[in-house]
Amino acid sequence: MGMVPLIAATYFMVSGGPYGIEDILGGAGFARAIVILLVLPVIWSLPTTLMIGELAGAIPAEGGYYVWVRRAMGSFWGYQESWLSLAASIFDMALYPSIFALYLGALNPALTAGWRDYAWKLAVVALCTAWNLRGAPEVGEDSVKLGVILLAPFAVFVALGLWHGLAVHPSISWTRPAAGASFSTALLVAMWNYMGWDNASTVARDVDNPQRNYPRAMIGAAIATAFTYVLPLLAMALAGLSPDGFTTGSWAVAGRALGGPILATAVVAGGMICGVGMFNALMMSYTRLPVAMAADAMLPRVLTRRNRRGVPWVSVLGCSAAWALALSLPFERLISVDLVLYGSSLILEFVALVVLRVREPGLERPFRAGNFLFVCLLGAGPTALIAYALYISRDEKIIGNTSSLLFSSCVALAGPPLYWLIRMIKARRAASVTIAD
Repeated sequence: MGMVPLIAATYFMVSGGPYGIEDILGGAGFARAIVILLVLPVIWSLPTTLMIGELAGAIPAEGGYYVWVRRAMGSFWGYQESWLSLAASIFDMALYPSIFALYLGALNPALTAGWRDYAWKLAVVALCTAWNLRGAPEVGEDSVKLGVILLAPFAVFVALGLWHGLAVHPSISWTRPAAGASFSTALLVAMWNYMGWDNASTVARDVDNPQRNYPRAMIGAAIATAFTYVLPLLAMALAGLSPDGFTTGSWAVAGRALGGPILATAVVAGGMICGVGMFNALMMSYTRLPVAMAADAMLPRVLTRRNRRGVPWVSVLGCSAAWALALSLPFERLISVDLVLYGSSLILEFVALVVLRVREPGLERPFRAGNFLFVCLLGAGPTALIAYALYISRDEKIIGNTSSLLFSSCVALAGPPLYWLIRMIKARRAASVTIAD
């Protein structure tokens, strides 16, 4: 992959367009939503992209963040990083087929009624599995095309919103009554919509000149993400549309209000493309992680098998099967679990950045995130936001009376026992081989 396909793939791994930010507007109103979407990248995304730019340029290895943490802090913490990331992927990857089904239902509710909803989600998993088996370069190049098609309706949407605001001069309701729960939901959804920058690091094996292209791709994708989130909300506000009841799938309603049924249909089609494009790009990323772990004998060696295009097909099929199991969970509950698990892995990456500066000062770094003090403080903003996500998810229920926080903590704490179990199995195998010799 060259730089432009890498930017497009990263964009889909993080954003995939304005789809998914609807609950931010519904929970916070125009003014607060726009402020959240402009401030959050500075606190949440910028530190992460700087960290990834340095580490991906210095250590462009397949497995990305797993390799960084293992190299900095040893195999135990490397395994915890990969466990947290793969566990988060189970819940993260279930979100994108849900977006596809939500927008398909907006086109025609009968298409997703009853069992059809789950069938369409499974179809997205199957389609992207076949797509990924063609290879990472194809996924990156196709992401460029999907991005253009996806954003075209919103270019029209923004133009119509601005024209409507200038020509009709509607009354604009920038604020709405504050509600703690809805604002917290808006912030959580915004964090989810700005996370995933490190996912691009796992495909370094398939990136052309990664030392040069990774830092530039991070910056390019970050700018594109912020613009494609804020501009549609601004256009919607200027057009005088109401944010009340705006939730996942509501872009179709806004499109109909501004451009009639044609624009509404185009926006719905874009939402379906968003779900497929994000799932497709993230599948490319996540499936490289088990391969790197298998190469270190932390997972079965069979996961390293590749087809003639260099795709780890066993890992692709295995991960796809695991992701299909979480497709029936509700959208909002998935986000809080995903944030807790992903946030924990992200903190380890910031720690690895600092540790590598201390342990390997001579490591060639084509891009540096800043001086040592700046690097030490870089993770403060993301860590504070993750702590807030932990706090507000303490009472949210995911399964019966089990809170999202408790459920996520149990999943995270399963990592150390699994690591020691694998070490014990490896030790016994090594002992049996020695006895046989």
